[in-house]
Amino acid sequence: MRPLLVCVLALVASACASHGGHEGHAAPAPDTRIAVDFPEPLRSHTLANMRDHLLALQEIQQALAEGAYDRASDVAEKRLGMTSLRAHGAHDVAKFMPEGMQATGTAMHRAASRFAVEASNAGATGNAKPALAALAGVMSQCVACHANYRMK
Repeated sequence: MRPLLVCVLALVASACASHGGHEGHAAPAPDTRIAVDFPEPLRSHTLANMRDHLLALQEIQQALAEGAYDRASDVAEKRLGMTSLRAHGAHDVAKFMPEGMQATGTAMHRAASRFAVEASNAGATGNAKPALAALAGVMSQCVACHANYRMK
């Protein structure tokens, strides 16, 4: 057992040395995302909404894994879809968002509503592939927004 541990440690050390350890890595690229300045308490409110969006996505994935398509649909529409806008106070925060950020957010909410329909359809057909593709569409909007914008 001990020789195996020595071999593993030697492999790890060799891999680190071949990559230059932490010192040999290039500096991270500068953050070129657009900084968006929301006044408090809208900033805190928006960050809390985004954390809830992430939680909703996890709950949706769990529901899909369990074959609970109606539950996935319900979470998507109520927490991410177009019907969630009022609960999120979207009207209040939209005026502080650049136009592109607004468009990406609206696209995410629309994609979530489309997913909700596909998840309901999966409950009837047993075919989850269209729902999974629609969920990927939701996630692509999240990725696009976070890749282009950041909170100040």
